[in-house]
Amino acid sequence: MFKTIRNAWSIPDLRKKILFTLLIIILFRIGSVIPVPFLNMDALSNLMGGLQDIESAASQSLVSYLNTLSGGAFANATIFAMGITPYINSSIIMQLLCVAIPALERLSKEGEDGRKKIATITRYVTVGLGLIQGTAYFFYLKNSTDSNGTAITTYNEGFSMVFAAIVIILCFTAGTALMMWLGEQINKYGIGNGISMLLFAGIIARLPYTVNILTQYWKMGAEGATKFYVLVPLWIVLFLAVIWVITFMQDAERRIPVQYAKRVVGRKMYGGQSTHLPIKVALGGVMPIIFASSILSIPSTINMFVTPKAGSFWESFLNAFSTEGWLYSVVYFVLILMFAYFYTTIQYNPIEMANNLKQNNGTVPGIRPGRPTADFIAKILSRITLIGALFLALIALLPIAYSGITGLAGLSMGGTSVIIIVGVALDTAKQLESQMMMRHYKGFLD
Repeated sequence: MFKTIRNAWSIPDLRKKILFTLLIIILFRIGSVIPVPFLNMDALSNLMGGLQDIESAASQSLVSYLNTLSGGAFANATIFAMGITPYINSSIIMQLLCVAIPALERLSKEGEDGRKKIATITRYVTVGLGLIQGTAYFFYLKNSTDSNGTAITTYNEGFSMVFAAIVIILCFTAGTALMMWLGEQINKYGIGNGISMLLFAGIIARLPYTVNILTQYWKMGAEGATKFYVLVPLWIVLFLAVIWVITFMQDAERRIPVQYAKRVVGRKMYGGQSTHLPIKVALGGVMPIIFASSILSIPSTINMFVTPKAGSFWESFLNAFSTEGWLYSVVYFVLILMFAYFYTTIQYNPIEMANNLKQNNGTVPGIRPGRPTADFIAKILSRITLIGALFLALIALLPIAYSGITGLAGLSMGGTSVIIIVGVALDTAKQLESQMMMRHYKGFLD
């Protein structure tokens, strides 16, 4: 990958795209440290300081998760505090609606114009979700105090609380819209998928936090807890092993052989070649994990705003869905499997694939065209999806299981983050290679 980047840097056009992408990432990181007005930053830092502390990092798993995806902006209540999650959720909602609503399904099949209209609707939904999440985050800050009882939200006598609330919420919403625009600029003038690049940059920015947590554990080992001398290096080894497995699975695919019949058009003969239909093992990528995480974050979100009575049913219910509980892991595993199959269903239609092969005189050796071919493809998809879903579930649950067994809590670099990092890095490298191939770059072909 580093050789690909070095070769791409020597091409003026690609060098400009790389520099433009880096410029957008720098702007994103600058926006991630600009706080919104009417907040007591000392009290906020005291409240959110637990994210840098081992003991409280485990109990604030939802806050830590959102903070990881936003690159630390969430804990600091900056203009980019909502991160790119509203856009991701909006894209997920639109994908589901395109399957459920016939009008949107027809619109998605109208070519470039239809896709542009769906993209416009997605932007509006993103702003709406950003407004809702920004409002929820404001009330969380308004109802919170630090350890000294100091309020997080502040305003001068010349401003009412309503005005301060409007400004804070609009800042959060504007930050969401601005991040969406920055991602689209990368799509137009940069390299890679813009939204993925911003998500990648935010997760990478949290690496110093993970190093800080590991350093704290290492110091605890020096103070007498010698088990951390084994657990910390073991975590690093597992982290590198997970990266290798993800890299292998990202390129793994099942190839269905396809034979095209010969046909004569005029004096020329077409077809007759043998090829294959590739089906990736990780069909849904990280989307099933994001789906499952979004569903399971609902109880934790409710727990942030509501304090149930001690010993009540709701307290037991909300505690059962904490990341430290076994019920959370079981439901997480089941939801990943379910959403993996669901995402594959909306992305791949075996009947349509079989019809396309039949129309192009293509057949799977040993399988009759039409319905038998569709059934064969559906059977292959089912098996591949199961393998991919189990792989995603293993990667997602491994950090939770390791923390539960060893007691190493607060490590934000979980399975989801690693999958995103590796996936974006591989996808960007492939785009650079394709750009160089288009330009017939001789140095790359050597």
